[in-house]
Amino acid sequence: MKSIAILGSTGSIGRQAIEVVEHLGTLFKVRALSCQHNEKLLLEQALRLGVKEVAITCERVAKEARGAFSERGIRLHAGQSALVEMIGESAPDVVLNAIVGSAGLSASIAALENGATLALANKESLVAGGSLVISKCKERKANIVPIDSEHSAIFQCLRGEDKDGLKRIILTASGGPFRNYSLDDLRNVSVADALRHPTWSMGKKVTIDSATLMNKGLEVIEAHYLFEVGYESIDVIVHPQSVIHSMIEMVDGSFLAQMGAPDMRTPIQYALTYPRRETGISNLLSLEECGELTFEKVDVERFPCLAIAYRAGRAGKTYAAAMNAANEEAVQAFLDRKIGFLDIPRIVEGVLEKHVPLEGSTLDEILVAEEEARKLSREGIASARF
Repeated sequence: MKSIAILGSTGSIGRQAIEVVEHLGTLFKVRALSCQHNEKLLLEQALRLGVKEVAITCERVAKEARGAFSERGIRLHAGQSALVEMIGESAPDVVLNAIVGSAGLSASIAALENGATLALANKESLVAGGSLVISKCKERKANIVPIDSEHSAIFQCLRGEDKDGLKRIILTASGGPFRNYSLDDLRNVSVADALRHPTWSMGKKVTIDSATLMNKGLEVIEAHYLFEVGYESIDVIVHPQSVIHSMIEMVDGSFLAQMGAPDMRTPIQYALTYPRRETGISNLLSLEECGELTFEKVDVERFPCLAIAYRAGRAGKTYAAAMNAANEEAVQAFLDRKIGFLDIPRIVEGVLEKHVPLEGSTLDEILVAEEEARKLSREGIASARF
């Protein structure tokens, strides 16, 4: 039996991870859980799973909730250092990082430093601190197994393949809710419109990123670090049916693709049970019913976030960290109805134009770059122009 810590257990991926763990029965024992704000659900999860170590990263919420946890014999870690402390204290075999945003970076590093397998759903860890995370992984001889459906697909396609035979990685994108919208249409879309994803059920931030295609840009950078492939060998293609989760092209002209129903419980379970496969609980794909599988080129004029991400990734240093932080601020401003949909890429690009890069070889440098980017973003949001 392996022990597991689930970070972000009250979010979409975290809740599905618990479903998977419960389905797998005696294969896993949940040792630690965390959330940012949803202390009521966290307590329910901890009691149901018999968890004795939890973390709440919002200090205000943690302070108010401390009594409810302590009277049930559950140790509560609170604040910015809570995740790192909890990982160290609980010493799990596997850390499933499902935190949204760059807040997950320090937890990913802590997991690797403690020798745990990192089941990674927090793509921002590699976007903001890819070199640092991969260096730590190699130093500790630890394992990172991706949970994002796209990277899980590539991870599976590459199993048993000679890396020298790889020509390129092809990440598939659903195209989001605005795939057929014109630029004029995009100027007037609402938050509600952007949150209506056609194939996946996700949290708000990830859903907006999918609508702008920034999600795919973040995944390009993540793939660059995970699979140690140059940006010139990573492509994105729109696949509206979301049946092929991603694929690789080999130098001999062969394409290898991973297919399945759009259900995140499949890549979650594979990350936990790797290298074995167990009977799953995911929705099953019916080839007879799925119909046509189609592919389209990405229109970067309507969806410039993808091109912005490629530029930031290629620029190296702390450009990707700054881009990610700026995007987090802009997406939240859009969700708060302070800016329009097309303002998101405008603000991110404006921040990158002003960014003074650091090497990004330490966590402190990454945090400094992120904070400066957030400051520039908030200024741009307040003034509505750069």
